[in-house]
Amino acid sequence: MSGAPIPSTSISARRFVLATDLDGTFLGGSDEDRKTLYRWIEDNRETIGLIFVTGRDPKFIAALCDGGVPWPEYVVGDVGTTIARVNGLEVEPIETLEQEIAEAWDDSGDRVRTELAGHPGLTVQETEFRYRVSFDMNPDEVTQASIDAVDEMGLDHLISDNKYFDVLPKGISKGPSLKRLIAHLGISPSSVLAAGDTLNDLSMLECGLPAVAVGGAETALVERVSPLDHVYIAKGIGAAGILEAVRELDLHDTP
Repeated sequence: MSGAPIPSTSISARRFVLATDLDGTFLGGSDEDRKTLYRWIEDNRETIGLIFVTGRDPKFIAALCDGGVPWPEYVVGDVGTTIARVNGLEVEPIETLEQEIAEAWDDSGDRVRTELAGHPGLTVQETEFRYRVSFDMNPDEVTQASIDAVDEMGLDHLISDNKYFDVLPKGISKGPSLKRLIAHLGISPSSVLAAGDTLNDLSMLECGLPAVAVGGAETALVERVSPLDHVYIAKGIGAAGILEAVRELDLHDTP
């Protein structure tokens, strides 16, 4: 358990920064493709920065990296409601960047769970996040009434992979939080590649940064981003799609 890497250069000085979703993207593809991507990152830490942009929480990320996945230097977690730095073995929220998120959420967890209790097609997830509530969703049963209830509370809903229903603070998602972090760190937007595969990555791929929808991505996501000139549609699945985009967009030397 060596913890996060400590390159001699700040992330803002790197030639390239990968801002990537986890499930289906950074963790997607064959074992060999993942090994190739991870080894390339570890061998080039002085010129490559790594940010995880995920629906996963900090505890999951720490356990994942202790298991052999490259440590990121920063995390946009919980579908954009966590913005954190990685310090050794810890994922530490950056309070100054999360203040707006906390204010927009206004401690709404209990209110959301109460309001949506008993709504058809929604089963609340046991994990309690700080600034969101997540449900497993049956798409054949969920109704417009659930969406209307979220709207009436002044919050946002997000459906992804046709099986998850998230309730989020108004205006908060992966894309806005990633852009807030990049600006805070002084990273050039043109050096960043945002990578994703489901609709909860849509705001990240739409936000204007160079982006890739990896092979195997959710059809609804591909349909939404295909008209966008700054988004590359990869053929390679998961990790292979990330390297394909880096190569095709000439963002960094690749294996």
